[in-house]
Amino acid sequence: MSDAAPIDARPMLNAYPDSMGGRLADIVDLVARPDLAGAFGSFYILPSLFNTDLDRGFSVIDYGLNEMYASQADLDAIRSLGLDLKLDFVVNHLSVLSKEFQDVVRNGEGSAYRDFFVDWNRFWDGRGEMTDGGYIQPRPELIEDMFFRKPGLPILMVRFPDGRDVPYWNTFYQEVRFGRLDVQDLMAALDIQYGSANELADVVNRALDAGTPPEEIPLGRLERFREGVLELLASRRRYMGQMDVNIGSPLVWEYYDRTLRTLAAYGARIVRLDAFAYAPKSPGKRNFLNDPETWDLLKGVRELADRYGVTLLPEIHASYRERTHERIAAEGYLTYDFFLPGLVLDALERRSGEDLARWARDVRDKGLRTVTMLGCHDGIPLLDLDGLVPQERITGLIETVVARGGHVKSLHGQRALYYQVNATYFSALGEDERSMLLARAIHLFMPGKPQVWYLDLFAGRNDHEAVRNAGQGGHKEINRTNLTAADVAARLEETVVRDQLTLLRFRNTSAAFGFDAALEVAHTPEGRLSLRWEKDGVVALLDADLSTRSFTVTDGTGTVVFAQ
Repeated sequence: MSDAAPIDARPMLNAYPDSMGGRLADIVDLVARPDLAGAFGSFYILPSLFNTDLDRGFSVIDYGLNEMYASQADLDAIRSLGLDLKLDFVVNHLSVLSKEFQDVVRNGEGSAYRDFFVDWNRFWDGRGEMTDGGYIQPRPELIEDMFFRKPGLPILMVRFPDGRDVPYWNTFYQEVRFGRLDVQDLMAALDIQYGSANELADVVNRALDAGTPPEEIPLGRLERFREGVLELLASRRRYMGQMDVNIGSPLVWEYYDRTLRTLAAYGARIVRLDAFAYAPKSPGKRNFLNDPETWDLLKGVRELADRYGVTLLPEIHASYRERTHERIAAEGYLTYDFFLPGLVLDALERRSGEDLARWARDVRDKGLRTVTMLGCHDGIPLLDLDGLVPQERITGLIETVVARGGHVKSLHGQRALYYQVNATYFSALGEDERSMLLARAIHLFMPGKPQVWYLDLFAGRNDHEAVRNAGQGGHKEINRTNLTAADVAARLEETVVRDQLTLLRFRNTSAAFGFDAALEVAHTPEGRLSLRWEKDGVVALLDADLSTRSFTVTDGTGTVVFAQ
């Protein structure tokens, strides 16, 4: 980690550039208002800030600013308000629409970026059997321990200009789109009469509109044209998705350097590394957090980041039992505290501060430098709690949040492989304002740099209409509602919002907190939690009763800053 720009522990606002008002300029105006002034020291802007297509920003075409949402003047204005910037770098993949991948599609073997992405067959050459589909099926023992994000092999078949289909590694989203055919298309490509071409175009287009794969379209009496139709569709197909980059390519490392330089020029102090654990790939290994390849990758990226005075925050979900967070911290990185959201929910449901106190001591005693949160754009992580609390309590938390309107995200369609629960944190707490305020107070007094999701701040409720409108896979939209300027103005009048801002303003301005401050975790009865911070004689104390949801925040003089 670079020593040129040490990171402080002041609270951090977290939002998309269009989350509050529609453009980043509207958020600049908001944080400059007296209502929010002094509440935050940092701002984490999610990657729809950039030129992106899918996954609300995490499918990056390039790191130019999205002209629909933001300008450099907006970023400069944020920094002029005293807010540090945290931005994203998606390490594992680039969009199909990136100039690099489009060059591969246009030029095939002649592309300068031919090996910028991971050619599946070259990767597995000599380690499996070629299939009729044109891709290598790896030997079973080489993939039995591999973790894939979706069913089947992570492949996108890409049509080269010479007519060959080449499989590329595609861990995350993909979609193949086939353009509609018209009579002239068919007559130019096939030896076919006008009447037959008209009927064939109608049959094919209706089937494509219904989502039928081309090879399954019933052609009836026009079956003799199948091969020509399939070839025509394949030659004109378009792709959407996120293609894995080949970290063995020097061009990828040039791209990494260019990206970090760009983010630093935008003013980023912290760069979150998204999906980095999937980037190192080795036959027979997990395909996730491979050791030592992952740590070698991080070391290389950190050497680049140090050139630009940027602090890295690797993002990874893993169970407490695996102790991955400790390994990341031991390597000198900031690390996410993905355990706190579930621990706070569990504590409030059980009315016990015991596990929170134990966790606070653990973070303190091990010297972990964490970024903490309650909710976020991705959901409430609960898998991470494995090894920290009993499995039956994790299951109970999932059932509670789902009963309150949340959605379970599963992997490969299996609920047992849950990853996170999608809900607003306010709804996960039963939409109880006293619980929300106590949760925020605990969040702000736990060790680390607090990151505050904008919908948590504004006591957002589960947005089931957004989930329905998003269709299949739209579960995350439950906690991504865009607020208009009128919405923000109305919610700023709500007590639960104003009280959170009071707590945030104290946390942001009190000198008692920090990575170098002293934390005392009192030994209290099970239903209570007492956390005391001190630095250079300045004190901040939280005393909470989880049974009644009552708490007080006091300073070193005994003055009550806040009480519920």
